[in-house]
Amino acid sequence: MLKVVTIEDLREMAAEARESIWAQAQAYGREPKIYLHWSAGHYDSVFQDYHINILEDGKMVCTGDLNEIKAHTWRRNTGAVGISLCCAYKATSEDLGPEPPTAAQIEAMAQAIVAVADGLWLTIDRDHVMTHGEAADNLDGLYPHEPYGPQTTVERWDLQYLGTDESPQYTVNYDSPATGGNVLRGKANWYRNEGM
Repeated sequence: MLKVVTIEDLREMAAEARESIWAQAQAYGREPKIYLHWSAGHYDSVFQDYHINILEDGKMVCTGDLNEIKAHTWRRNTGAVGISLCCAYKATSEDLGPEPPTAAQIEAMAQAIVAVADGLWLTIDRDHVMTHGEAADNLDGLYPHEPYGPQTTVERWDLQYLGTDESPQYTVNYDSPATGGNVLRGKANWYRNEGM
């Protein structure tokens, strides 16, 4: 099921799925998570692995219910929502390729984070909202797998940088305000504080 959704739709969908998602996460002894990705595909390619796909123009497409277990983040999918930017085809750590994240996608992702976090009653911080790269290096203190992110094997480095003035280049310093994860969480918290 592919469905174009609004921010308000996402907030309602997350609220409807809250009890189920919390139960799934608590079965693993943790709280729900939101994982942020890019597809490494084209601007118009939607993937079923993610709950929410964000197209080039910022339009959001859902692929099913938010409490459905999708295959977006290795060993972390239960009790988690996956949000992906449809972009980064042929991206490398030095060049985000011919289809880098667009400004519309970045803003839509920040707003989607707020909507899902509001519906699930989550704080927007790195313990609850992580890029796939951050999750791959177990930055939340959970260790469901050996690290495979930017500080280790670099198998996954989704959104480690965004190619914007705020996040211009690849870094392995997760405390840098210029990582994609820190920029996206910062934008999401700004939207939340503005009462989006």
